[in-house]
Amino acid sequence: MNQPFVLLISDRPTERAALERAIALVMDCRALAPQAAIPTARPHLILLDVPPDRAAALEPALTFPRPPVPRLVLARGAGPMPPAPHLRQIPAAAPRQIVLANAFAMIEEATRSVATRERRLLEQVTGATAIVTELFDSAALGAGLQRADVERGTELVLAAVSEAGIGAWLDAVWRHDIGVYQHTLGVAGHAATFGSQIGLSRGDLSRLVRAALLHDIGKSRIPVEILNKPGPLDPEELRLMQRHPDIGAALLLAQGEFEGAVIDVVRHHHERLDGKGYPDRLAGAAVTDLVRIVSICDVFSALTERRTYRQPATAAEALAIMVESHGHLDTDLLRAFAPAMLGGNALAA
Repeated sequence: MNQPFVLLISDRPTERAALERAIALVMDCRALAPQAAIPTARPHLILLDVPPDRAAALEPALTFPRPPVPRLVLARGAGPMPPAPHLRQIPAAAPRQIVLANAFAMIEEATRSVATRERRLLEQVTGATAIVTELFDSAALGAGLQRADVERGTELVLAAVSEAGIGAWLDAVWRHDIGVYQHTLGVAGHAATFGSQIGLSRGDLSRLVRAALLHDIGKSRIPVEILNKPGPLDPEELRLMQRHPDIGAALLLAQGEFEGAVIDVVRHHHERLDGKGYPDRLAGAAVTDLVRIVSICDVFSALTERRTYRQPATAAEALAIMVESHGHLDTDLLRAFAPAMLGGNALAA
């Protein structure tokens, strides 16, 4: 994990040097002139001491994934910025002691907030992991799935990704050595992120995450030695593995509590738009939007997850592989999916 630091950007060299020396007594401070390259690492606090036009020009480089980075702005001339919980403004002409007092107070507050978020995220991941484990165990034993558990898991994923962001969610998920459950929680996290990005309603977003949590439930009936095999499956093992969408859909259908859209995702998340997928070789418009979204999240998660037999792909590498997989995924949705995974850098058209 990166060491916390304050990002100080100032066009006043003398003031920048003085503030850097003082802040460095309590936290690492990276002091830059406005024209310098902005670090890609997430700062603990941004202290911005530049004219309004320069601040506007810097804004894209200072936008980090949620939650917002606390920001102390030394305001010059222009009217006050819109109020926000993470933003504090004081006049640029304020005495240096006042600037430092505000900076130190915000560092202390941000440190407390980070600790609180980390504790809450751990609780959310632990809770979601327990729920997914219980769902898979129940399915493996032929017991009924509790719809209330699925709803609770959905809410935990949505809350965690909204509060902490997909990167923190995945980091926390991967601290648990839980095999197929890690993949399930990764797909659900990506689905929550993507669904929010494209503006799904709350009901549609919940349905999407619910489908993602259940998409691989059929693997509960696949022998563990096949699931965890560190290498290619032989033809018979592959035949068994490719039964998991049918098995999962049948489990949910027999339950009688899950909507058709979710069962559709469970059964068809391995279909391809060119008709070469399984189990039903659906093609084109027969593959619903919800299936298309979960399929993208499923493939991306699989490519970027750690495996005993290979290194994970980076986000950029995974997206490049997905773009080159002609006929498999919806290219328009994939283009919309890319910015959240690349920190705002979209795929070329």
